[in-house]
Amino acid sequence: MLGLKMATDPRWVNIAEKSIEEILTDHAFCEQKAASSGISLIVRYPERSEMVEEVTAVVAEEWGHFRKVLKELNKRGHSLGPQRKDEYVGALLKIKKHSNDRDKNLVEDLLVCAMIEARSCERFRLLSLHISDPALKSFYHEFMVSEAGHYRMFLDLACKYRPEAEVKARWQEFLDAEAAILAAMELRGDRMH
Repeated sequence: MLGLKMATDPRWVNIAEKSIEEILTDHAFCEQKAASSGISLIVRYPERSEMVEEVTAVVAEEWGHFRKVLKELNKRGHSLGPQRKDEYVGALLKIKKHSNDRDKNLVEDLLVCAMIEARSCERFRLLSLHISDPALKSFYHEFMVSEAGHYRMFLDLACKYRPEAEVKARWQEFLDAEAAILAAMELRGDRMH
């Protein structure tokens, strides 16, 4: 469904489970950054009414997710802790093309968002299937479903601002680049990406 060209190493869940507070902390910051990214899209492209409307709903949902993960951390006796640098997202941002055409730039931003949501969905699916804690299985299943919807929404929005064939071709480039990024990254159990 997601079209990702490289699957997460199956050992990731086992590694992540050993320090679940680290994954929950990173997950919380991912949700906060997703909400912030949505706000940035709205601020940069306020004239795109349909995008503003759809992304506004995502911002509210992502902030609700942040609160939910924070509550889970607190329930387990952990605090949020310091934010970490997201090397995965930093690498994705480097593959964005910049143009004098606002719609092309918007599509690039939407595709970065779609890619992050797709990878998050894949990781949440793994957690929902393989983590040993039954409460966290259900917790992450809920997030998986939500991220799948966001991924699809960002791709659909991109096709409203540029021709679909162009968006699909560029998405394939993103998929190839993302696979290379993932292949070069160390497998870590303290990061969502």
